[in-house]
Amino acid sequence: MQPNPDNLPRHVGIIMDGNGRWAKQRGLDRWQGHTEGAKTFRRIGEHAADLGIRHMTFYAFSTENWNRSPREVAAIMDLFREYLTEARERKKENEEKQIRLRFIGRRDRLPADIIKLIEKVEKGTQECERFFINIALNYGGRDEIVSAVQKIALKVRNGEINPEDISENLFSDYMYTAGQPDPDLIIRPSGEFRTSNFLLWQSAYSEYVFTDILWPDFTNDDFDRCMEQYAGRNRRFGK
Repeated sequence: MQPNPDNLPRHVGIIMDGNGRWAKQRGLDRWQGHTEGAKTFRRIGEHAADLGIRHMTFYAFSTENWNRSPREVAAIMDLFREYLTEARERKKENEEKQIRLRFIGRRDRLPADIIKLIEKVEKGTQECERFFINIALNYGGRDEIVSAVQKIALKVRNGEINPEDISENLFSDYMYTAGQPDPDLIIRPSGEFRTSNFLLWQSAYSEYVFTDILWPDFTNDDFDRCMEQYAGRNRRFGK
């Protein structure tokens, strides 16, 4: 059943979790689970765009994920290289579909070649306005808030901002997602019931849907069921 377009969230965040367990259940290496998870990411992103959702944020790699084994981290970085190279090659298709790609998170720890690819992909899609995809890479919600505080504090010290002028709206302007609506819905597959440091500021009034489906097994129908759950929620925003 197709979700009602009048009740769709404007912005959906997804914590892509369960790749490693998916691989373990099948006697495979963890990196093979990430490969399958990357396929799911592409498919769900295209499906969301077809439904009419305008903003998606995918949690791809956290600031804590560097603590995984060097082999697994290297395999994940190779997947990013593959995706970024493919995105550059699909530049014309992205322009036709009006898909804008943005990467949120700290870039200082990423390999230099990945940073260059990110910059080229972002530049190549910066004029697209139909569907916005944020990929959270080397991202942490607390780190994002600390970074925003540092930038605001620097402007206060330089006399560019008065402390009494600091508001929630101003603070939001220093988030990675500045200019985009906060997520209406965040989906967490894999059976875990935590936010894992994802969009902490932006998710103050987000609805959550938790499912025990591992991310590589997450289908378009599963996504549609999440949309149906969202449509049935009564969002009061504290009123």
